[in-house]
Amino acid sequence: MTPDLLPRALNTIRFLSADAVQKANSGHPGLPMGGAAMAYALWMRHLHHNPANPHWLNRDRFILSGGHGSMLLYSLLHLTGYDLSLEQIQNFRQWGSLTPGHPEHGLTPGVEITTGPLGQGLATGVGIAIAERYLAARYNRPGHDIVNHYTYGIVTDGDLMEGVASEAASLAGHLRLGKIIYLYDDNHISIEGNTAIAFTEDRAARFDAYGWHTQIVPDGNDVEAIDLAIEAAKVDPRPSLILCRTTIGFGLPTRAGTEKAHGEPPGDKELNGAKEKLGWPLEPRFLIPGDVLEHFRESLDRGAEWEKTWNDALTAYRDAHPDLAAELERIASRTLPEGWAASLPVFPADQKGVATRNASGKVLNALAPHLPELLGGSADLAGSTKTWLDGLPAFQAETPSGRNFHFGVREHGMGAILNGMAVHSGLIPYGATFLVFADYARPAIRLAALSHYAPIWVFTHDSIGLGEDGPTHQPVEHLASLRAIPNLVTLRPADANETAEAWKVAIARRNGPTALALTRQNVPTLDREIFAPASELQKGAYVLADLGDGDPELILMASGSEVGLIIEAGFNLMAEGINVRLVSFPSWELFKQQPAEYRDTVLLPNVTARLAVEAGISMGWEQWVGAQGAMITLDHFGASAPYEVLYEQFGFTPKNIAKVAMELLKR
Repeated sequence: MTPDLLPRALNTIRFLSADAVQKANSGHPGLPMGGAAMAYALWMRHLHHNPANPHWLNRDRFILSGGHGSMLLYSLLHLTGYDLSLEQIQNFRQWGSLTPGHPEHGLTPGVEITTGPLGQGLATGVGIAIAERYLAARYNRPGHDIVNHYTYGIVTDGDLMEGVASEAASLAGHLRLGKIIYLYDDNHISIEGNTAIAFTEDRAARFDAYGWHTQIVPDGNDVEAIDLAIEAAKVDPRPSLILCRTTIGFGLPTRAGTEKAHGEPPGDKELNGAKEKLGWPLEPRFLIPGDVLEHFRESLDRGAEWEKTWNDALTAYRDAHPDLAAELERIASRTLPEGWAASLPVFPADQKGVATRNASGKVLNALAPHLPELLGGSADLAGSTKTWLDGLPAFQAETPSGRNFHFGVREHGMGAILNGMAVHSGLIPYGATFLVFADYARPAIRLAALSHYAPIWVFTHDSIGLGEDGPTHQPVEHLASLRAIPNLVTLRPADANETAEAWKVAIARRNGPTALALTRQNVPTLDREIFAPASELQKGAYVLADLGDGDPELILMASGSEVGLIIEAGFNLMAEGINVRLVSFPSWELFKQQPAEYRDTVLLPNVTARLAVEAGISMGWEQWVGAQGAMITLDHFGASAPYEVLYEQFGFTPKNIAKVAMELLKR
């Protein structure tokens, strides 16, 4: 390397990024300009990746947790040879480009995860590191380290302020996830000004207390010091945070080191002033000197050699451990094994029934022996959510092959960690808590839906049916809240056999998250010789039965625990001479995916007398009952009492359902 190549390489990163922000007249130049040296040290001296194959299984993962600085990542991807053209860089933040304002998984080659909502990247990286640790423990054998890579990241002040980062960092320290190495862009600036206005804790001491290895690099432009710090982090068994004291917007004449450098284009005068200050040509914009590009593109040759070496090792591993290799490759390809659902229990008809959370636990344990990629836990609620895999150890620092997770009381951190586990090489992670606490996890659930990650959420205690704990723990608006998230499939099964079918849907679904809403209280297990098969759940809504001698004149529909109520009400109405259609409605999203013809065969267009029953808010049910229909729902908070009393007081009884139905028919 010639003496001037390194500074010119750093300036190429800075000004390729700043030029794109200026051309877009939108974006965040501060992080790319201040963090160029950190990024260079990591990408050019440590990151094992192959730009020609962004999906290489054993690559190191890089996370730009401060996703607002996306041009830093896009510049690195283009310079090192990923399939991201200079034209895409020049179209930063424009319609149809591969360079959106914040990095999006599945859109831009080389972007590992979606980031932007602060803290999520840091926390999701913990999940990625957990996945690496689990796969290494399960599949590596002496002489065959077939899974062995790092999770690197650049994190910011804002990331460290967000609570989700604290939750995930605490767990990462406990688990001693030594393959995590994060570079902290410690520039002391946030949008409102110097971090001294709100963020004055000793960050190194804080992460020391979490059980992390911390180092301080006083000059964030010192590539050699950062390089040495990363080397030291690699040999420490703890997760590492390297605090690099940087200057936001480095080089900008009047904005460097101020909040003005954070989130707005610098303007031509300021940008040109920075170029003059750092000895960079004013023109042309988007300049990449030939020798600098050649230097960065060495990543292609290195990456190809790293992957070839690994492929050779994989061949030897296949020869030595064919069954393990086949299983690992199947999981990585996101392919389910043949007959994976054959052992699922079939629950006999039983009027007393079983709580769907209990049925879920039986289903989960039936699946676990056939799906080594299925693993998860709860937010300190395993006994209540029934999500413990019997006979298997917990995932701990000493037992990394364990498949049961103690996430602690950390719903948000759990959600982000699940996302990281899900995006890594085909694992199927699940996380459990009470439905009311979906609020604590919502940002991670939304990000999973946006990014097409496929974790499974097990939400128990799904209504006022949990009883005496009262309105603080009784979800009312939560089903509607989940149903409002695009690409999230929410399933509220009516009985034990629908619960088994719901798990089948969740396991097979690999392009987005799934939420199961399950009861605390027992619900009848339906007699499927009388009612339609539970497998119809896969259509989202289906006809349980038509009661009476003629065409339906009334449709009763419900989800979950209220299905048993409409069945009893339906038979009572049939006794009064009314022809009733009973519809189980476990998933709006799956029903919407069905052809219009099917939907019309369930919700007959000519039948306007429709009544929906659900122990949650009414919002959204109007699309299914129509203008002339009615709803028995709960548009207020619950109360503390035995659940039977609550259902009686709030009108969730067969008697009241029949009464409202009769009034509806008289309209």
